[in-house]
Amino acid sequence: MATQTVHTNGIYHGLPTFDSSLKDLSAVITGANGISGQHMLRVLAQAPERWTKIYCLSRRPPAIPGGLPANAVHIPLDFLKSPEEIGEVLKKEGVKADYVFFFSYIQVEPKDGAGLWSNAEDMCIVNTKLLSNFLEALPIASIKPKRIMLQTGAKNYGLHLGPTTVPQEESDPRVMLEPNFYYPQEDYLWSYCKKHSIGWNVARPSFILGAVPDAAMNVCFPLAVYASVQKHLGKPIEYPSDLTAWEMTQVQSSAMLNGYLEEWAVLTDKAKDQAFNACDSSAFSWGKFWPKMAGWYGIGYERPSLKQDDYKPVELPREAPRGFGPRGTLRFRFTLTEWAKQPEVAQAWKELAEKHGLVNKELRDVDRIFSFTDAALSWCYPINFSMDKARKLGWHGFVDSSECILEVFKDFEKLKMIPPVPMVDVKFS
Repeated sequence: MATQTVHTNGIYHGLPTFDSSLKDLSAVITGANGISGQHMLRVLAQAPERWTKIYCLSRRPPAIPGGLPANAVHIPLDFLKSPEEIGEVLKKEGVKADYVFFFSYIQVEPKDGAGLWSNAEDMCIVNTKLLSNFLEALPIASIKPKRIMLQTGAKNYGLHLGPTTVPQEESDPRVMLEPNFYYPQEDYLWSYCKKHSIGWNVARPSFILGAVPDAAMNVCFPLAVYASVQKHLGKPIEYPSDLTAWEMTQVQSSAMLNGYLEEWAVLTDKAKDQAFNACDSSAFSWGKFWPKMAGWYGIGYERPSLKQDDYKPVELPREAPRGFGPRGTLRFRFTLTEWAKQPEVAQAWKELAEKHGLVNKELRDVDRIFSFTDAALSWCYPINFSMDKARKLGWHGFVDSSECILEVFKDFEKLKMIPPVPMVDVKFS
């Protein structure tokens, strides 16, 4: 009989307890200023006796309130430079790495009038180059980690293209409807690790919940903006999609919990050379969340309209990733992207920004930032990541996704990116 000890840290429960013999480790976190890299840093920084040195590699330093932890250092690096240039910097800075956590990512400009990931070919070229340049630089700097963690995501299952098989499991076949940069990244990682006798892991989160200054591909920031402005205008929050999307179950992926899982994976022998889904293991639907968010702001909310004529259907351009059946169709009554461009909204945000001293006096880059949340709110097909594989190996972490979203709102508040959350009615089961 095997026994395990788990612990709670704030809203995060079932977290692993590591043996005290795991100490004096060094880590490299790439993309350390992004949503995943910054939260990975926060996770590792909680155990300075285990992680005595953390090297944060990114073009800009992580925006950590109060500055970097004492056991962390930022080294500015651009992974589009050659492996030789990167390796010389790593060597000069004396970088060592028992473990590597790779989060570097570039969002290529989409094709004209098309969706966020429409430029799939260039996404493959650029993002695989980021990984290969960095990995090929490691031998130049005499760095040979024990394990390399690569984070990919839900697009692995084709969830950006339409309805997939459910639940989504790590063993599902690749979806080859269009190029996907996750696949050449994985192939490169596997070949590199085999050549150099290094272990690897891959983590695949869903919608990532976390607060960082760049709010692109962040579900939470537009939600907080929407609720703040509607309260300022004395209006309820309306749900932009239909009843199917309102009731559909999704999984969310807290950036903090992802980091806890990724630390567990690289430090667990049985998890070596394995890919894992990463999600909150929390039952979630927009229909249950919407009244909660309205309660935090002390405003009313509206359920979806039951009149089909109220919605504009948008058929997705690819065949269903599940391999049969009709293409996916999303339905919109309005979008937050359209809402954010209204003069009334722009004026309300300006007033809120002046009143609360927010960093952005205008809502900038609306199409890039708000469209991601529009996709999440209108998604009417199941997103149900199986966590069976990780659980069988001893992972038991979970967080209430609604509690996490509130914590993310409060973190955005600390960054002066949104007005204070009124916290009128906060209830969790």
